[in-house]
Amino acid sequence: MPSPHSTVSEPSLPTHGSAPPTTSTAREAAAADGPEQPPRPTATENARPGAPRKQSRPRYRSRVPRGVRRASGPLGLVLVWFLASATGVLPESVLASPVDVVRRAGDLIGTGELPQAIAASGRRAATGFLIGATVALALSLTAGLFRLGEDVIDASMGMFRAIPWVGLIPLFIVWFGIDETPKIALVALGVTYPLYFNIYGGIRSADSQLIEAGRMAGLGRIGLVRYVILPSALPGALVGLRYALSTAWLALVFAEQVNADAGIGYLMSNAQQYFQTDVIVLCLAVYAVLGLLCDFAVRLLSRRLLAWRASFDGEGA
Repeated sequence: MPSPHSTVSEPSLPTHGSAPPTTSTAREAAAADGPEQPPRPTATENARPGAPRKQSRPRYRSRVPRGVRRASGPLGLVLVWFLASATGVLPESVLASPVDVVRRAGDLIGTGELPQAIAASGRRAATGFLIGATVALALSLTAGLFRLGEDVIDASMGMFRAIPWVGLIPLFIVWFGIDETPKIALVALGVTYPLYFNIYGGIRSADSQLIEAGRMAGLGRIGLVRYVILPSALPGALVGLRYALSTAWLALVFAEQVNADAGIGYLMSNAQQYFQTDVIVLCLAVYAVLGLLCDFAVRLLSRRLLAWRASFDGEGA
């Protein structure tokens, strides 16, 4: 038996490189410190055996098609407009009712005035858009790909952008007369700015790491522009295209107020003289529908050209 003055030696801790203590030694050390605590169950042990895992709640999806939901907003506005006109809240002298507008549209389509006006305005918008898009593409590529081009062009475009292009109508009349040329020039000028700035910004926002990877892969300057820079600038260019098309119709509204003998603006000018609010509203609705159709065409084009890019498509229903 040990003497009462003998001391109990504590278990030595394992030194670096020594074998870990056995299970019995670890239990004896734990018993010296106090009663043994039961091990805490892990998250896997807490789960009931055979119980299914908790899955994330699926997102709610509406059964109403997206096309119907998109049309609900404009149809709701038309319904409010109809109710306000039918109840007398909106007098006919202030704004014609939707029924009168639809009836006048049928009359103008029957006489052929509305189709001819749409064709004349469409030719002006298409011609001005092609001229403005060509100029914007050339300037944005020059300023985006070359530092000298940026130094010469970008500051000038920023300066001219601050000038309201509608205020240039009197100057265009002095330069080009009162025929078709000032109308087309105003549309081209309105189209140039949104296309230029969006394409230029898309070129300059190209990922430098992708450009460096293209150089390491052996691409020259033309190959980098074709396979890296231009695809990176394509989303911005399509956004600029949407802005440019809507601006083209907006510029045409002002352009056709200047000595026009055909077009939607010509119908609006005549209706203004005779206080025909139904014709004015009809012409504005035609402008809106044409702009909406152009925007829809660009959206379809974007889906095809940008099918390679993963983008955020919204959440919820």
